[in-house]
Amino acid sequence: MKQIITAKLKLHTTPAQFRALRQTQLTYRDALNYVSGYAFAHGKMSHAVDLQDGTYAAIRTRFGLPAQMACSVPRQVGATYKTLWTKVKTNVAARAAGKTKKHYRGLDTVPRFISPTLTYQFGKDYSFKTDRRVSLLTLDGRVILPYSGYARHVSLIQQGARIGAAKLWYDKPRQQFYLLVSLEIAVADPSPEAHQRLVGVDVGQRYLAAATDTQNRTRFFPGKEARAQADHYARLRKRLQQKGTRSATRRLIVIAGRERRLKQDRNHVISRQIVDAYPHSLIGLEDLTHIRERTNRGHRQKATEKQRRANRHTSQWAFAELQGYVAYKALLAGSMTVKVDAYKTSQACPRCGYTAADNRPSKGLLFSCQACRLVIHADLVGARNVALRTLLARQDWVRTGVLSERPDVSDAEAKAVRRRRYTELRWSPDTSPRA
Repeated sequence: MKQIITAKLKLHTTPAQFRALRQTQLTYRDALNYVSGYAFAHGKMSHAVDLQDGTYAAIRTRFGLPAQMACSVPRQVGATYKTLWTKVKTNVAARAAGKTKKHYRGLDTVPRFISPTLTYQFGKDYSFKTDRRVSLLTLDGRVILPYSGYARHVSLIQQGARIGAAKLWYDKPRQQFYLLVSLEIAVADPSPEAHQRLVGVDVGQRYLAAATDTQNRTRFFPGKEARAQADHYARLRKRLQQKGTRSATRRLIVIAGRERRLKQDRNHVISRQIVDAYPHSLIGLEDLTHIRERTNRGHRQKATEKQRRANRHTSQWAFAELQGYVAYKALLAGSMTVKVDAYKTSQACPRCGYTAADNRPSKGLLFSCQACRLVIHADLVGARNVALRTLLARQDWVRTGVLSERPDVSDAEAKAVRRRRYTELRWSPDTSPRA
């Protein structure tokens, strides 16, 4: 089994090499915007071959890009347009079904490329040399630069890991270039025998994650401090947006970077602690598809201030990013993740199976079952239910030989059968003492 990771390499440049890389990066971005305008003018086309046939000569003569870069530009633009077309079609289907009234406007105007990130193809645009050096293609020819990075990633590169495409990223505040290299490494093939320990992970706002296994080993990861900092950024962003000056816009960019790094750092720390706490496990994660639609409290002008704040908390934290970090780190550590249905995981009693909204009084921190009178932490209930559904997925894996990463519930009858199976799951009373 293969796993893709990204190695972040810091490039050490001379002033002349710095200028060459920066000029190549900006020219590449100009070429992207040129091809984007061409695609928009010709029916918003997304076919990479047609885009290359129509723009290759212009990219070579007008922008002076090398041959391989002139091929990479149409492919990148084509992939962007395919993504936008997918969003347009999804929005049309949602409006036809009455799920939303919003019109997706991603293709109403020409998509613009703002970030000057440059894509390199291994063996053509860049290659690695001895003594921790890398050769990069620029408008002025090849430049050979020393690099440094995480010791494990550097050793993978030197020991012959399969190397893919790379992105040249410029950190503008620090005026520093980084090369983000895609590496493919081999991991052990998963099997039910190697993943007998079962873990459930519930994500939320009061606690960004709560994890428990079937032996009742539980870990809570509080989010109070991180959420308070995110709320501070939200208030500051609102004031700056109302101000609307150029300096306010520059400040907004700085704040956006700080908020993004705050979330990435917290998600990296939590995911690492979860993976280290439960080695060689099958880790269940909630399927958060359409989570915003399921958790919205009120709409636009009808929503109260408290509802709008709750909507912001739900929509702004990067839970999908957290789950992605857990997934790839689990594979590298000998564990594995599986997506399970998130249907009423916070309302179903793990001891008796009774499911009702009244089990969560005022949607607070305590879960109080109205049938068996179990009183327990609400996030722990969610984690236990996810663990039980992970057990169900593992049983299906043993029986069928296939581990589904996302429950197939497109058919109403299949969905009903699956959810009836959830009501049969029970957590041992011995591990569920009353609070």
